[in-house]
Order: sequence, then C-alpha cells, then structure tokens
Amino acid sequence: MRRRAHLRLVTSAESEDPTLSAVLDAEDLAEELGLDPHARATCGLHRSWLHECVTSPDHVIPLTGHRWCRPCASPLEVHLDETTARLSCPSCGTRTPDTAANRQVVRACRTSLAATHAR
Repeated sequence: MRRRAHLRLVTSAESEDPTLSAVLDAEDLAEELGLDPHARATCGLHRSWLHECVTSPDHVIPLTGHRWCRPCASPLEVHLDETTARLSCPSCGTRTPDTAANRQVVRACRTSLAATHAR
C-alpha cells in the first residue's frame, strides 16, 4: 500500500479555525523548503498556535537552548499576556535569559499572539 504522506489528521481545533489551518499549511510547506521550525507562529507538533502550547514540555530543547536556562540547567517558564511573551527561570530567577534561542521563542510567540488578534 502506498504511503500518503500528504494526508494528515486534522484536529477539531483546526477545522474550527480556517486562519489557523491556512497558516499551518503555509508554514508546513515553508518548513519543507527551509524555514527554521523554531521560527513558526504555529506548532507543527500540536497543530495549534504556538502561544497556545509553548508551555508544553515538548517545547523545552536543552540541546539548542530553546526554553532552557543553561547556567542552572532548568526549563524556563513562559508568561503570556495579550500582546507579548517572556521567559523566566524558576531556579535562578533570570528573566528571559538572553540567548538567540530564547529570543527566537519570544519572537515566535509574539507573532503567534499577533496573528490571532489580527483575525
């Protein structure tokens, strides 16, 4: 039987939000063409807006430093409001440890928040 890689399960949240579906599809394609997966406003794993699932342990990546405090080797907490995101370390108290990976997480969350408010 041939694999149908182009077919995937659509979650109930996606079917209710045509904007989310369109952006997910566009970012899936862009990622195949070279978009950094960490620059997405949507989450390809959870099939949602990034800001809706960024608090998941799946988004902590010690190897690359995404949502990770290297000095104390701890996952960072994510704090979201209507327009912005910030990270903080519950162990050492550092607010948004200044690394390229953590800046990228904050940027992607802000983009995700802005996209949902633009609808």
